[in-house]
Amino acid sequence: MPQSFTPPFTSSGRSALVQAPPWHYAGWLVNVAFEFDAALGTALVPAELGTATGKGCVHFADWQACGDDGRELLDPVYAQYRETIVVLEIAAKPGVGDTRLCFYCPLIYVDQDISLLRGWLQGWPKKIGQTWLTRSMPLIHPAAAPLSAGSQLGASLSVKERRLVDASVTLSGEKAGRLGFLAAPTIGAIGWPDLTQPGSVAVPRYLRADIIDRVESGWAGGSATLRFHDHPVEELALLGPVDATTASAGWMGITVRGALPLEG
Repeated sequence: MPQSFTPPFTSSGRSALVQAPPWHYAGWLVNVAFEFDAALGTALVPAELGTATGKGCVHFADWQACGDDGRELLDPVYAQYRETIVVLEIAAKPGVGDTRLCFYCPLIYVDQDISLLRGWLQGWPKKIGQTWLTRSMPLIHPAAAPLSAGSQLGASLSVKERRLVDASVTLSGEKAGRLGFLAAPTIGAIGWPDLTQPGSVAVPRYLRADIIDRVESGWAGGSATLRFHDHPVEELALLGPVDATTASAGWMGITVRGALPLEG
């Protein structure tokens, strides 16, 4: 019998693209909170979940991930990837989640197929994209971008060789609170079309990742600029002009042990 958690299905399960959770993640993140015209959020937020408040966050992340045995850390091509996560704050309808304000993830882009499939299984709608972000290193040096006042960080996302997001952050030297999915539960959507009925679209089911064992370095605060570009396919620019309100940078670790259905 196949022992694979995901395809390809083999007797050993060794070549499965994704192994069963728990999945452990540690990463460096640059986070930019923004505001937009809430009325435009209807294009990206499902009405059955609630309504956009006009606030959101973009997370640029440089991750390292592994399973319980840690074998990916010895072959880091399987462990490391970068991604851009877009979340929008929503005023949730009664029975949706366990808090009045939460986030919904309409768009997320990653450069690693393993992460792509792990995301789909959790309800994160990942697509392939190229993320770049300045790394901070524990050195006092012009190229190290230390987490101190005046340091400047940049981040960008390109999808199919077209620029989609540009951001820059100037650190203030002050501590920051949690932003985006770091601050509140985040809802995702999972759904698959049935090719035995090729004329029917997928019916999404909403859930959130079951996250435990979160550790953080503390978040360095700052100001930011943020721009979403038009794209022939991607729909991020439907949010219209955005205003960056605050930003942060730092390191964190989490463990995902599965997914949770929404209450109600």
